[in-house]
Amino acid sequence: MILTSHAELGDSGHKTGFWLEEFAAPYYVFKDAGADITLASPAGGQPPIDPNSENDDAQTEDTRRFAADEKAKEALSATHKLADIAIDSFDAVFFPGGHGPLYDLYADTDSQALIKSAAAQGKVVSAVCHAPAVFLKVKTAQGEPFLKGRKLTAFSNSEEEAVGLTETVPYLLEDELQKQGASYHRAGDWASNVVIDGKLITGQNPASSAATAEAVVAALRS
Repeated sequence: MILTSHAELGDSGHKTGFWLEEFAAPYYVFKDAGADITLASPAGGQPPIDPNSENDDAQTEDTRRFAADEKAKEALSATHKLADIAIDSFDAVFFPGGHGPLYDLYADTDSQALIKSAAAQGKVVSAVCHAPAVFLKVKTAQGEPFLKGRKLTAFSNSEEEAVGLTETVPYLLEDELQKQGASYHRAGDWASNVVIDGKLITGQNPASSAATAEAVVAALRS
């Protein structure tokens, strides 16, 4: 699981990071399935949690489970540096969302190389909400956009508008994915939506987090 290290929401003066539920729900889907989970981020150490995702109205059964899970909190506080991670040792890679990935992971060359290697080795690559931004600059071995002709989903333009950040974010993810040749598929705002294209598995929003992780587990077991 690869998390953002970016904590600033543009020049708005507000904090961002990863969305807690989009980490916690998949984390426990993987853990309960018996997976060996490694956490990484560009800077290593404690990745920033979007403070809005810690508000009472954003809490779920999984975030409350995380709050009481000292081992999980310890692991999150000491993520590996992404540059030290080799995909050869793993069966899948999963990117939780939050606005942070729009700023750092989308342009991170270590992340791009890892995704390219994972795809070349036929491994499962998955991202939820804003995290499909990590695919925007990835190229195939032939130099084509990784997303060209691929089906996927991500946080929609209308959902960004609903949270009042259309003018704050550096780009609208739905638009940028389509510019790279992706076939973007959305459901209604805040509805759970998972899109599977071979070993590429994406979820639209926080409500899609657990279902996206469950699809990853199913793909690994197939």
